[in-house]
Amino acid sequence: MLHGAGGTVMHDLVKNYVVKYFGGIGKAEVPLEAMDDAAVVGEIVLKSDSHAVKPIFFPGGDIGRIAVSGTVNDIACLGAEPYALACGLVLEEGLPLSDLERILVSMRQTCIEACVGIVTGDTKVVEKGSLGGCVMNMSGIGRRPPELESNLEVVRHHRNGFVARWLLDSNISVGDKIIVSGTLGDHGLAVLSAQQGLTFGSEIRSDVKPLNKLIQSMLGEVGGVVTIKDATRGGLADALNELSEKSKVGILIHEDKVPIREDVRTASEMLGLDPLEVGNEGKIVIGVLPAKAEQLLNWLKQTDEGKEAQVIGEATNDFKGVAMQTAIGGKRIIARPVGDPVPRIC
Repeated sequence: MLHGAGGTVMHDLVKNYVVKYFGGIGKAEVPLEAMDDAAVVGEIVLKSDSHAVKPIFFPGGDIGRIAVSGTVNDIACLGAEPYALACGLVLEEGLPLSDLERILVSMRQTCIEACVGIVTGDTKVVEKGSLGGCVMNMSGIGRRPPELESNLEVVRHHRNGFVARWLLDSNISVGDKIIVSGTLGDHGLAVLSAQQGLTFGSEIRSDVKPLNKLIQSMLGEVGGVVTIKDATRGGLADALNELSEKSKVGILIHEDKVPIREDVRTASEMLGLDPLEVGNEGKIVIGVLPAKAEQLLNWLKQTDEGKEAQVIGEATNDFKGVAMQTAIGGKRIIARPVGDPVPRIC
């Protein structure tokens, strides 16, 4: 199960097996071996994502909402505008048609929110007891929007020259600020509560939502963004370590700035979980020029999706990897997790 849970085990599987056989084949501006959240071929951003969340319904969402949101967000995080989606449904024998229709209604609503349609796909049915209801694949394409160009003009001006054409994991430089768009761990704890029948005094709901409109507005209205990453499997810890490794910079975050809901923090402590390693489905990690960080933070706080955003740290050359300045004054290493501690959250 760890091989599909984000973190070091999954990354090693992809690098040592998948990239080993397919890396370097074909012509892509952002290829498979870059291991970014999507690929770029010509001016098209291409993404494929499979979903096996258990249970298929949970507080705040369902497998269909995750499938649309996850694919849309991965496309948007490279700076692209999602343009069309393709959906592969694998349904288990015995799945009630009422459950299927409930999922499809949710998918339609999420597509409307994201302003993108499902235009093709495939449907299969497998024997009872194989899947826990259904699994699905969602693939999508995106195109280069004018908002990305205006954002890169701001970055080019402040950096006095060349910048990458897309928002890649490798774009962070020393001094850049790190922003998270909201509270962490909500989705993973919501799915865990549904899996185990747990209650934590208040209902913890998933944050799953499409963020492409937020991202495009942010790029066009503020600019100065150098990278965006959604903190899904492996949570914030995995996302920051990936940014640090690919950009070859250290990242220092500040414990008192990381936004975590009190009920999520309490539940995590009860269960022995680190909320920094728990997956999210509606939060992004943003690398931004230091000169634009305060403006971007203020802009985010005016939006529904970013009202709890915080500047949590900055890139540094003082060390390698990711570290956290603790509330009591010390520092601790934030290592890449082995995997997400909550299985099958997406």
